[in-house]
Amino acid sequence: MIDWINDFGWIIWLTVFLLLAVAEMLTLNLYFILMSVGALAALVAYLFHAELWLQIVIFCVVALATTVLIRPLALAHLHRGPADQLSNIDRLIGHNAVVLETVGMGGGLVKIGGDIWTARIAGGSEIPVGAAVEVSAIEGATAIVNHPAAHNNPAGTATTTA
Repeated sequence: MIDWINDFGWIIWLTVFLLLAVAEMLTLNLYFILMSVGALAALVAYLFHAELWLQIVIFCVVALATTVLIRPLALAHLHRGPADQLSNIDRLIGHNAVVLETVGMGGGLVKIGGDIWTARIAGGSEIPVGAAVEVSAIEGATAIVNHPAAHNNPAGTATTTA
């Protein structure tokens, strides 16, 4: 068995590298890709005819070093951005929407931009189909909406112009 490992160790290290790379693609947490760098370093050590114990040590040291030294820098780079940068959902607050299905306290449907969202009203009476509303909040996958006139006219009375 040891003779086979000595003869075909490159297959083992290449397999370990590929398995760790696939695991990284599935998890995206930057651990497995750095461990796969250790497997590549062990593969290089094998190609330079290093002993098996040395290959394993190189794998462990490189995997640990890259995880401790490179991962924090990579995460900081990935999470870099303005502190006030809004997420996709936060950008929807304040947008206008069109009611597709009557919206009440129990729910309804609105179209925000090109997307259809479940919605419910923040307060007041039901909003009929075709009415323009404004998104005041997002709770999970539900948009909380109210009439745009409700902000301009808090008493809820209709304004008429002569």
